[in-house]
Amino acid sequence: MRDTFRRCCLVMVLALFLSSAATVHAQLTSGQAAPVFALKDINGKLFDLAGVKQQPLTILYFFDITSRPSQEGLFSLNQLAKQHRGELVVWAVTPSSKEKVAQFASSAGLVFPILPSAAQATGLYHAQKVLPTVCIIGPGLRILDYFQGGGKATEAMLVRLAERELQGRRTRLAKAIGTEVVKKNPRSLKAKAVLGYAALRDADTRKAEEVFRDISKHDAEGEVLGKEGLAAVYKKQNQTGKALQMVRDVEKMAPERSYVHVIKGDILYAQNKKAEAESAYRMAVDKKIAEPYQDAVRYNQLGRFYAKSNKHKEAQKLYEKAVSIDPYYVEGTTNKGLSYEKEGKWDQALKAYQQALVVDKNDLYAGILAKRAQEMLALQKDTERKKRMDLLIKDLVARFKSQKDDKPAVDNWTSRPMILTFVDFEEKGGLSEREGFSTIITSELTSDLNSSGRVKVVERLLMERLLEELNLGSSELANPETSLKLGKVLAAKLIGTGSLYQLPQETVFSFRLIDTESSEIPLLTTKQLGPNVSLDKELYSLNREILKTVIAKYPLRGFLVKVTGDGAMINLGSRQGVVSGTRFDVVEEGETMEYKGKTLRSSPKTIGQVEVVRVDLDLAHVKFIQQQRPLKADDKIQERVHETATL
Repeated sequence: MRDTFRRCCLVMVLALFLSSAATVHAQLTSGQAAPVFALKDINGKLFDLAGVKQQPLTILYFFDITSRPSQEGLFSLNQLAKQHRGELVVWAVTPSSKEKVAQFASSAGLVFPILPSAAQATGLYHAQKVLPTVCIIGPGLRILDYFQGGGKATEAMLVRLAERELQGRRTRLAKAIGTEVVKKNPRSLKAKAVLGYAALRDADTRKAEEVFRDISKHDAEGEVLGKEGLAAVYKKQNQTGKALQMVRDVEKMAPERSYVHVIKGDILYAQNKKAEAESAYRMAVDKKIAEPYQDAVRYNQLGRFYAKSNKHKEAQKLYEKAVSIDPYYVEGTTNKGLSYEKEGKWDQALKAYQQALVVDKNDLYAGILAKRAQEMLALQKDTERKKRMDLLIKDLVARFKSQKDDKPAVDNWTSRPMILTFVDFEEKGGLSEREGFSTIITSELTSDLNSSGRVKVVERLLMERLLEELNLGSSELANPETSLKLGKVLAAKLIGTGSLYQLPQETVFSFRLIDTESSEIPLLTTKQLGPNVSLDKELYSLNREILKTVIAKYPLRGFLVKVTGDGAMINLGSRQGVVSGTRFDVVEEGETMEYKGKTLRSSPKTIGQVEVVRVDLDLAHVKFIQQQRPLKADDKIQERVHETATL
């Protein structure tokens, strides 16, 4: 009876212990909020975890100063932090006394803080008994990974850290961590795979192929990882036959791996086999195995497919799934924001873009989209402006449908304000990972051109509202007649349009300006936007090309209005893009003569030159530089292009 009682007590104690242990582990799982604490280092500086909420990645390393297994991972992180100062945020937390910490700190040469802790922080992270304990925290103080123990656990922690850096597009740091692991364990296939995908992300396909070939020569796991990586390399190199062969090999060896189906879907989509591509993307989502840096991509690509098919609700759910899996997935995060835009939920769109900027503050897409969302939210609050825009849209829709010709201008010489409107660029070829490329290009060009003063771009919001009211999609806008008709309604002299062709290694961007009155194309240019090309620099360059074309092809023309002494007023001002320092030739029309039924006219004759000294909205003041005869009111002026086009 007594033995039975003892056994019952033992079972109850064991059950209580196991349940408490399960509770401990349940408290620290991926996706949960990190427990917040504040500790001072040995110099008295306060480190508050709540203050790193906007930090992309923070490592909490709980360790025992006297334990070599504890120190192993710490010194590996310290070496990396020395090589990449400011890129790796590590807090070392120890239960040791301040005196011991001070002695250790002076000899260890750590570049990150050591924080003595009693039971406060170590208790929150259950790091009293098993050390080292490592917690990797992501944006918004979200727990990403949790490791306990040294040896193999330290290697697993470093591999996962390399994978997280790869997810965060910090390939230089991902390579450094992966290389550190491979040095200590040349058979670490996961670390080698990180090196291969980092090279691929940096567009070094030769290096990536070399790494994945090496991986594929190892055991069965290595063959799967290697061939999966080679499929990605061959897709990037546009060797679709070889890529699909690797896909088939992986399907046979590891039927539950998902990423090869994403690769297959991308290839089929580029071949315009949309139904087969959808099937491949769906299969990718249904599979169970993916590396951390691949997992979110499958949901994103199926979401992109649905967005292209105007199934925006389905796309939004998939983007949300992608971002919940990978908080560093900037592409999926901005895609999610764009899906909210389509529902008019600009506050949620802005929140998504700001979330992307936490991960990568230099992301051009997220920055431009966030600015646009802020402008939209401001417009929603400005009821008077919204009313004016609604009336303008109503008028423009009526004009588009009736297409009444404007009254002929009385003055055919004076330049009107140069108005330009952009029509969204048609996207062709493969399925890009990111939505909104056309929006980014037009938004950035609009901002740059408007700031120049020479060109006035029709507000994008106005354009979008008009297209929505007219129910015009990209296919209708690809028709030149429709584009020209739209440009005339908006009183635009020029239309900017073109196409984006997605290739495996780059995007080919074709841009053209169309004159709405003559249908001529004054500018046609093509740019290759590869992974190592700076998009903002390319757009700045295109902005310069557009301005040079406008100045060269459409020089400002007007009249001297009032002559006073050694100067005059002209009928051009800032509305037309006149700035101080602009020079004009004063011209006389050449003589005309009749010959065999034709009227022949000689070139205009230059009789003087003036320079702008002050500018108002509709007029400017000029001084005379030279004159072959006394200049008078109604003399014609024309911009000196070769002196103005110094862009």
